[in-house]
Amino acid sequence: MYIVQIASECAPVIKAGGLGDVVYGLSRELENRGNCVELILPMYDCMRYDHIWGLHDAYRDLGVPWYGGEIKCDVFCGWVHGRLCFFIQPKSQDEFFNRGYVYGGHDDPMRFAFFSKAAMEFLLKSNKRPDIIHCHDWQTGLIPVMLYEMYQYYGMERQRVCYTIHNFRHQGNCGNEILEATGLNRPEYYFHYDRLRDNFNPFALNLMKGGIVYSNYVNTVSPHHAWEARYTEVGYGLGHTLELHQDKFSGILNGVDYNLWNPETDELISSMYGIDDLKGKAKNKKALREQLLLADSDKPIIAYIGRLDDQKGVNQVHHAIYYALNRKAQFVLLGSATSADVNAKFWHEKHFLNDNPDVHLELGFNEELAHLIYAGADMVVVPSKFEPCGLTQLISLKYGTVPIVRGVGGLLSTVFDRDYDLNHAPEKRNGYVFYQTDNYALESAMERAIGLFYEYPKEFEQLVQQGMEYDYSWKSAGVQYINVYDRIKYQY
Repeated sequence: MYIVQIASECAPVIKAGGLGDVVYGLSRELENRGNCVELILPMYDCMRYDHIWGLHDAYRDLGVPWYGGEIKCDVFCGWVHGRLCFFIQPKSQDEFFNRGYVYGGHDDPMRFAFFSKAAMEFLLKSNKRPDIIHCHDWQTGLIPVMLYEMYQYYGMERQRVCYTIHNFRHQGNCGNEILEATGLNRPEYYFHYDRLRDNFNPFALNLMKGGIVYSNYVNTVSPHHAWEARYTEVGYGLGHTLELHQDKFSGILNGVDYNLWNPETDELISSMYGIDDLKGKAKNKKALREQLLLADSDKPIIAYIGRLDDQKGVNQVHHAIYYALNRKAQFVLLGSATSADVNAKFWHEKHFLNDNPDVHLELGFNEELAHLIYAGADMVVVPSKFEPCGLTQLISLKYGTVPIVRGVGGLLSTVFDRDYDLNHAPEKRNGYVFYQTDNYALESAMERAIGLFYEYPKEFEQLVQQGMEYDYSWKSAGVQYINVYDRIKYQY
């Protein structure tokens, strides 16, 4: 099959979050299965150009209709770690992608509406006719709208769209200026509940809703999160729309790139190791303590790796630090805050705990240190309020680091409580799960994990190995996406 991925991120060249990892990992898996895969991305000025090989002109002066006029774009082509990528660079005074950031502009809906329009014009005028156009998140929600309402009448009537939603929290709300700019026009048509009108604001369009309504298939990134999106507040107001389109909606669990995250081959850790030889993990634990100036002891190391924000349960992350210290455990945190208040709070804690030999807070993100923490820690806490899929727990399982997670989204689809999971045999359980958002629930799960570490070390080691046996690579997801593509390929 010929598949074109259109997205706002692709790791490692453009990475603001997990979306970039998914776009890259899925693309490689699809290629490994014999498909032709190309990616279309914005050409940000803040990209990691050092990860692009052979960057060259692909299409000069691509004319993109815009507000009744035209904006010229240059399209460049290059390979990102083996993936063929096309980068769209608008020549416009709006400087859509020359701002030093990926997201965060007041006009983000307009920026990515232009990107979507330009991507469609590039496919049309370069005579690319993929079997499947795979779009991601609200930034590309207009693509299936434009394909169905405009481009199918210009020779793209056979293209089919798979639309993947990674986070329902951000939906791309905007006004009718988007319709005027893209040439869709007809606000009385699109401001209809069954099309793009926001479910709760009759004066706003919702780009994510447009993607759901117009695409041939919609999925989110874990089976349990798909259920949550339909039936709980995690759908952020789109539950009824998903209900109306339930026949084309499902959850497909993300994978982990085991070429990058694998303790048997990881060159960023102190000592490589595998499921049959955990001595290397002990060496990484020692190396982690030495690097972070932690006391050398027999205590377990509990880690947190990820953003410090409300979605990730930041207040419980804070509580976990002190609970670990009170229970004779060490704690390592690696994360960057997404707000000034949270950043100030954790810098205060960092200074307050600076002389404590059992804790280290690394504020910011360091890819190399992340690898060593996964390899050296005994447990990792993931107390997210909601988590569409989550990579932290998947990586930690591969590295033999026992996850302690809140039972939401992809966390519940991948971590099975050692003591209480009745759906999995004891030898298939791999971590600890708690459900409530209060500190007592977190403490209960941490207590069980720490208690097993101290009182039944052989059983703790067995739990570590049971987690390492799980295969959360892209293999399963690759098969499921190809099945989706096959299902929609011949829909007319």
